[in-house]
Amino acid sequence: MKIEGIRKAFKTLGPGLITGASDDDPSGIATYSQAGAGFGLSTLWTALFTFPLMAAMQGMCARIGLVTSQGLTATLKQYYPKPILYGMLLFSFPAITLNIGANIQAMGAVCHMILPAVPVSVFCVAITLLLMVVIIHYPYQKIAMILKWLCTSLLLYIIVPFLSDQNWKLIARDTFIPVIRYDKEFFSIIVAILGTTISPYLFYWQANMEAEDRLHNHIIVVDKKILNSMKADVNTGMLFSNVVMFFIILTTGTVLFPAGIRQIDTVDQAARALQPLAGNLTYLIFAAGVLGTGLLAVPVLAGAQSYMLAETLGWEEGLDKKFAQAKPFYISIIISLLVGLLLQFSAVSPLRALLYTAIAYGLTAPVLIAVVLHIGNNKKIMKSNTNSWFSNLLGTIALIIMTAAAIALIYFLL
Repeated sequence: MKIEGIRKAFKTLGPGLITGASDDDPSGIATYSQAGAGFGLSTLWTALFTFPLMAAMQGMCARIGLVTSQGLTATLKQYYPKPILYGMLLFSFPAITLNIGANIQAMGAVCHMILPAVPVSVFCVAITLLLMVVIIHYPYQKIAMILKWLCTSLLLYIIVPFLSDQNWKLIARDTFIPVIRYDKEFFSIIVAILGTTISPYLFYWQANMEAEDRLHNHIIVVDKKILNSMKADVNTGMLFSNVVMFFIILTTGTVLFPAGIRQIDTVDQAARALQPLAGNLTYLIFAAGVLGTGLLAVPVLAGAQSYMLAETLGWEEGLDKKFAQAKPFYISIIISLLVGLLLQFSAVSPLRALLYTAIAYGLTAPVLIAVVLHIGNNKKIMKSNTNSWFSNLLGTIALIIMTAAAIALIYFLL
């Protein structure tokens, strides 16, 4: 397919692809790299396992946004008791803020890796200011197209495993036959993988973006054609996300794990996974991937948080609006970025912070999954577009798995 054809295909994909790409943010890269480095190929099965669950949950949220023409928070506010709404905010805000800070910190760290003479803190401040200007000045849809191309650097992880002899029987076994170790370290990484893959903030983002798409495209009736188009978009985005996840684990599991690098504490350690392919260009390519996904994901994170606040407090909202049209909405984004920036001045390393973020999502996700399932089956809200039995099955499995993993982790921690 020619470049022009690829570009057109890219444009036909909407919120689902952006959601999938932003899911492989620095938090995801760190978590999957640590999984491969720390446990070899024994967590490969999670990529195959999480895809249908992730696609089902994001599909539910997309359908809610399309049918109701509003985000999850507005739906909760309109149809559910206030304690549920405030409980969701309480569960979600700390993890989202930590994720914003961890991503900014990671982006600053990769810039410092390329230009060691400049302190990480200087890069973090510069990146935060850049994000503020870009988010306020440009419509998100416009910058997302550019950033999606930067994220394609992550596809280089797919090439590395084919550069050396691999035991493909072992890879196939670990992909299709789950390996489970009953200890704190293993359950921590499983919860982190689940948390960074089935991330609560993406639920809010997906619903809001679908609602905005319906408004922009002047969709009056949500028919089967619209729903099928949404489903294809979401499934494509989630497939892209999980393919990248699989190969990051495979690459680090076949490059770092055999080399004895079992604990990743710095971004340059994570970057070494690309050494067999990129040689001296490794750090530049890795930096491009982290910066691309970080610059794509942070507006998603901050935007999701601000949509939640705006819908709760009745503010004007929308990343396509001018600053003067939605001042409280944009001010809340600025505040969330500044609070996230403070993480840089803590003693937590960027990679550790990203891993802690994923674990935090893993612990809070079960509650939101239960809420989304309830909304998706509420005929008063969804009318004739309630969840199918298959969506409910996958959603219930996601709820059980996320809950079990979180309980197991708490047990081992205590």
